[in-house]
Order: sequence, then structure tokens, then C-alpha cells
Amino acid sequence: MELRTASSPEDVKHYTTDRLRKEFLVQNLFAAGEVKTVYSHIDRIIIGGAVPVAPLTLKAGDEIRAEYFLQRREMGIINIGGKGTVTVDGTVYELEYKDGLYVGMGSKDIVFASADDKNPALFYFNSAPAHKTYPTVLIKPENCVRVELGSLEESNHRVITKYILPGQVESCQLVMGMTQLKPGSVWNTMPCHTHDRRMEVYLYFEMPEDALVFHYMGEPTETRHLVMRNRDAVICPSWSIHAGSGTQAYTFIWGMVGENQDFDDMDHVAMKDLQ
Repeated sequence: MELRTASSPEDVKHYTTDRLRKEFLVQNLFAAGEVKTVYSHIDRIIIGGAVPVAPLTLKAGDEIRAEYFLQRREMGIINIGGKGTVTVDGTVYELEYKDGLYVGMGSKDIVFASADDKNPALFYFNSAPAHKTYPTVLIKPENCVRVELGSLEESNHRVITKYILPGQVESCQLVMGMTQLKPGSVWNTMPCHTHDRRMEVYLYFEMPEDALVFHYMGEPTETRHLVMRNRDAVICPSWSIHAGSGTQAYTFIWGMVGENQDFDDMDHVAMKDLQ
């Protein structure tokens, strides 16, 4: 498990491109036959990817000092690869492309598997500390709350699919979903915002190899950018904006943990105030 410590916005103002990437960019999460995890001190989120060409069991690791991974945690999973299964304490859940799964605290045995090892599942997950057990739920995107926003004229026509949120799939603090841009649109989350009550992680995907997203972060008056490629993730501290513009349309998964689960709790930043 890779460890990332928290960073002060005062320090980030002085980071080079290499340092910015080292602190916030998460690459190479999806390696055949492996479960890879990154543990951030920012709200104690764990970001992970599993690519089972043979069944893979999720291990706790020494970093969280737990008997098993979800002893004190909950987890949200979204499959962005071939068909696969997640077995939770003996119960098998089948996940097609873009299907999700919420797994509650106290689940001991988590096993990832693919239906076809030539086209393996790519399980992306976020995990957060939890204080009680909520039921494990298979999530079909067609059954989720969906919101269509923006316009082609503003280059931000997009559909937001909310997978884990109060009233739909209950959790302790994790909120998770997906945003898909329509063809011809390239901007996400602009006008931008911050939310001091929560941090956020983005995973960009559905991008050709030669496509890029410029992800914007930093305090509204001290913005920086990171160049993102297919299946790269980025850690967004609560004090930072999080927005992006791509060379073409793309999709991203967002996961939030922190003080509350109110999706609309945002501190909006006026376009005139960005620097």
C-alpha cells in the first residue's frame, strides 16, 4: 500500500510540476493480477484498483493495523473493465461494465474475479473509515439518480450518475458516482467550487491513449494543473478546486469522504475570482 501524506495549501503554492504530481497524481492503479492501493492521510481515504486474471483476495496491509480490510471501513466499487464478480463473505455479486457495489463495514472476505481472463474486470474502489454497518448493495447505473447538466455551447454537456448517496445507497460517509461528458464537451465542474467539509478523488477514464485531461487544482487564487491520462486518479484536498478540460469527451468517477454527505454542499467560485 502506497502512502500519501496531507499537504498545506501554503506549501503547494511553491511545488514544481514533479512535486505536484508526486503528491496528488495516482497512476498505474490497474496492473494485471494485482490489487494496488494508495492510502491518503486526507480524510483517510484509500484508493484502489484490482485486475483479477485469477481470483484476488483483498488484504488489509500493515498500514491500517486491522485484522481485515473492512474491519473499520466501508467501500464503494465500480467496474470499468470486462465482466467480473466480487464475492463478499461467500455471496457472489456479478458486475458488468459500470456496475457498482457498496460493501459495508465488517465484511471480512472480499474476493475479486473476472469472467474472462483475456478481458479482465477492472475494479476501481474507494474506502473510508466507518462507524456502523450498512448493507452491501449491488448498484446498477440505470437504477441510480441521474442529473443532466450543462450544454454543448458551453462545452460542458454531461450526465451525472449518483451511485452511493443518502436515500439511495446508504453509507457512513462515502459518496460516490460517475460523470460522463457528451461528445463535443470537454469541461467538467466549471464554474468550479471547493468544499471544506469534504475531500474528493477523481478517476478519469474512457480516454484514447493520445487524449489528455488538464485537471485544475489549488486554491481559487493559486490554481495549478496536472496532465491526466486514461485511468489516472487525482487526490483533491478540501481546500482545492477540482475541475478539468480535455482534448475530447471523457468520463470520470468521483468519490467524496469527510464531514457530511450533502452532494450540493459546495462553495462556488465566481469565474472572475479565479487566478
